This record gives sequence, structure tokens and C-alpha cells, in this order.
Amino acid sequence: MDRDRDQEGRARSARPRDGLGRPLPYGAAGVARQPEGVAREPAETVREAQRLLDAGMPFHAHEVFEDAWKSGPGAERDLWQGLAQLAVGLTHAARGNAAGGARLLRRGAGRIEGYAARGPEAAEAYGIDCTGLAGWARGLAGRVEAGSAGVPDAAAEAPRLLRA
Repeated sequence: MDRDRDQEGRARSARPRDGLGRPLPYGAAGVARQPEGVAREPAETVREAQRLLDAGMPFHAHEVFEDAWKSGPGAERDLWQGLAQLAVGLTHAARGNAAGGARLLRRGAGRIEGYAARGPEAAEAYGIDCTGLAGWARGLAGRVEAGSAGVPDAAAEAPRLLRA
């Protein structure tokens, strides 16, 4: 059987996926996928990602951040890539992959801290709470590794992206 392919001929699984991005059997009811390659304004990226995080769909939020890092200015790559790593780290933790989840959460925290360290303008980019998000990620990583968080519920653990 040939691999599933998208309209451009690239290999792309057509299997439905659950809210954490895990493949389901063909024909199963899944969660709608995020369209790929969407160029959004930064505020729209943050709104859409927060909506998905709040719905317990961090894998899908990761895809929104991935679009931002691929289509946005190169100077912001660390910000969007770090946010994507936080979302996929939460995804792995919620799937029960404590080691992978913790590693990605810490990697994302480091990336957004590095971005914020460029100066006040970077640290306050688009109202994103870089410091708070890094603290959230490191805290969740520690709890997941220690086993004190169990397998976290993605919606219950969803971070707040914007400063209050």
C-alpha cells in the first residue's frame, strides 16, 4: 500500500488523531488537524495557541507556534520555537512520556529565557509572559520527572501565555 500523500505529493499520514496528536485507526473519529503553513499575526498566533492549550490540545498549539517560527521574522525564531517546545513538552508529558516531556519543557524554557534576555522589548514581546512561562515549564518538568504530577491532564496544566 502506498503512503498517504498530501496535494503536493509529500508523505503525510491521513490517519485521524486524538487531542494529543496520537494517530487513531483509519475511520475513527478524530480531532480536526490544524492547517499547516498559516501565516498569522503574532496576536492571532497567541490567541489560537491559547485556545488550543485551554482545550487540552497542546500538540495542535505546537503546530500553530511552528507556523509562527517558520513564517515570522528570523529574529523571533527563538521565541516561537521555544513556545512550540513548551507545547510539545506538555504533549509528551500528557501522553505519559515523563523524560521526553521534561526535556522539551526545559529546552523550551531555556529558549524563551534566552530570547527575553535580549532586552526589555524582547522580554515583553506581544505581552507574552516569558519569565512566567519558563517558571511554569521548569516546575512542571520537575513534577513530571519526580512522578508527583502523575500523568498530567493537558487542559488542567495549560499555561497562560500572556501576562495578567
